[in-house]
Amino acid sequence: MVMGGPSAEREVSLSTGRECAAALRQAGFEAIEVDAGPDLIDRLRTHAPDVVFNALHGPRGEDGCIQGLLEWLRIPYTHSGVLASALAMDKEATKAVFRAEALPVADSRLATKAEVMAGHVMPPPYVVKPYNEGSSVGVYIVPEGAEAPPQLAEDMPETVMVEAYLPGRELTTTVLGDRALTVTDIVTSGWYDYDAKYKTGGSRHVVPADIPQEIFEACLDYALRAHRVLGCRGLTRTDFRWDEAKGLGGLVLLETNTQPGMTPTSLAPEQAASVGISFPELCGWLVEDASCDR
Repeated sequence: MVMGGPSAEREVSLSTGRECAAALRQAGFEAIEVDAGPDLIDRLRTHAPDVVFNALHGPRGEDGCIQGLLEWLRIPYTHSGVLASALAMDKEATKAVFRAEALPVADSRLATKAEVMAGHVMPPPYVVKPYNEGSSVGVYIVPEGAEAPPQLAEDMPETVMVEAYLPGRELTTTVLGDRALTVTDIVTSGWYDYDAKYKTGGSRHVVPADIPQEIFEACLDYALRAHRVLGCRGLTRTDFRWDEAKGLGGLVLLETNTQPGMTPTSLAPEQAASVGISFPELCGWLVEDASCDR
């Protein structure tokens, strides 16, 4: 179980790792928890695992870096491979792939941090966020009518994504292997930010989502197509915004997560449970699915 690491999502990764390790032990596997640091290669060689369960989130964990290392060491690992991980982590590259597949995405552009703070790079409302982070880390919402551009924190990357703000409901679909599981409607009192995702009571999940069948089936179809066109393996989760007033035309893909969270409040385990797959079974499936050359 490789977990933790140096990214902004370290705490989420540690929680994911602990939960998955416990579930694997319950399923009959021996699970060793390794906090990813500069000595990771030495520790992997010492433990000589049959499989690495990748519980990392963020840069170096889901962007192709750890996947490339494990390919080099020829240690089978879970989730997606090098190329799919790198593509999905780069939000603008992901959109280019989705557009080629005729999957609907929001208008966006990359801009420098200086450009964003100097003036509006697109008409408000819009969102500013890192183009290669997850868990809603470093997200700024610029409301309609805002006169001044956002002043970004010093730790924001030099290049960010500026994306048109999409009103509507937050929907998500998990894909496991070649199966789209179900749709969750994420209900919050405001923006689905880091606290709403990971703090108990931060959001309410309606699963299966109480939405028109046409939208439900479109989420399943789009998520599976996104998973396939990116070349993903194992487990992914694709997020959507849906503007009810626009019907099917209001359903837009936001991103595909190749390392979805596996914490007590996470969406993927909850969706799996809703279709009869227990958490130990889910983690065990991922281990059995592990391989090199992904």
